[in-house]
Amino acid sequence: MKARPLRTSVIGSYPAPGWLELATSHLDELGPADREELQRDAVLIALQDQLAAGLDVVTDGEQSRLDFNLSFYGHLTGIERIETPRRLGPPGHDQRDRLRIVGELGAPRGLGVVEEYMRLRALAPSGQALKASVPGPYTLAGRLQPGGRRYKNRYAVTEALLPIVRKELTRLVAAGCTEVCVDEPSMSCYAYKEDTERLVSIFNKTVAPVRKRCRVATHLCFGSYKGRAAAPRRYAPMFPDFLDLDADEIHVEMASREFAEIEIIGKIARKCDVAVGIIDVKSYYIETPEDVAERVRLCLRHAPAERLVLAPDCGLSQTARWAASRKLAAMVEGVGIVRRERGLS
Repeated sequence: MKARPLRTSVIGSYPAPGWLELATSHLDELGPADREELQRDAVLIALQDQLAAGLDVVTDGEQSRLDFNLSFYGHLTGIERIETPRRLGPPGHDQRDRLRIVGELGAPRGLGVVEEYMRLRALAPSGQALKASVPGPYTLAGRLQPGGRRYKNRYAVTEALLPIVRKELTRLVAAGCTEVCVDEPSMSCYAYKEDTERLVSIFNKTVAPVRKRCRVATHLCFGSYKGRAAAPRRYAPMFPDFLDLDADEIHVEMASREFAEIEIIGKIARKCDVAVGIIDVKSYYIETPEDVAERVRLCLRHAPAERLVLAPDCGLSQTARWAASRKLAAMVEGVGIVRRERGLS
C-alpha cells in the first residue's frame, strides 16, 4: 500500500456543474437511462478536471450524491424526514435535513458507493489511481434523531449503522477498489467533548474487514457546509488517541487554519502517511504554485516526503468549479516544483 512521495490527492467531492443542479429539480421528468446518462456525464466532467490538473489520485467527485452524506439516507430503511426548522437567513448546519428513526435501520441494497466506484472505473484511464469515499457510521448517525428503546442515543445509532458501512466497504474491495476513504469529520468536530478512545474503537471496528486488503484513509476536518466550520478547529483534543486509528493515511485540515498545529503531522507521519490540506477550500483566493511550494516545504520540516500526501483541506463541493479547477492545477504545479527541487520527479 506504499504511496508515491509527495503524492497529490483529493478528499472526495467536486463541485457539480450548474446543469446538474438544474436537472435534479426535474428528475421526475427523466427515465432511468436519462438519469444514468446525467450521472455519467457529471462524473466524466469531474474526472476530466482532476486529470487535467495532473492529480495522482482521483475520485468521481461524488457527482451522484446530492450532499456529502444526506444522499445516503435515501438508501436506509426505518427513517423518515423531519421538517427543517430554519430555511431562511445566513447558511448554517441547522438548515440541513434531519431524519427520525421510525423502524429498524437497514440498507437492503447497500449504500450505492459500489455502483459509484464501478462507474468511475469504467470512465477512468487504465492504471489511474482511484479512490472511493464512504461516510463512517458515527458521522452518518449525526443527522438521525435517536429514539425508542434500541436507538436511545447517537452511539446506539452508530452501532446499528456500523455493520451497514462495513458491508459496503467489503463489497467495494470485492469490486476491485484498492483505496477507500472512510470520512469521519464528526469525530474531529466533537472529539473535544466526546470519549476519544471510544471514537477510535468505532473507526477501527468499521474498517476491520478490509484492513490490509486495500489502502484505508480517513479525513478529519471541522466541517465545510457552505464554507462554514461546525466545531472548534483544534486537533489537540484528538491526540494522542487518534494515532491509534487503524489507517494507512490520516488527512488533516491545515490551509484554512494558517497551518496551526502543524507539528501534529510529524506525529502522524511516525505512524502512517499524513495527508495535509494545503489548499483552502473556504477561500476564493487562488493559491499560486509558489504559495503551494512554500507550504509543501513547511510540511517537509515536520514529515518526510515518503509519508506526505498533499490535498485540499476538504472536499471541493462547496467551491465554485472555476475556482476548484484552478486551485487543483496550482496545487499539482506547486508540488511539482518541490519534487524537482528534491529530485523526486
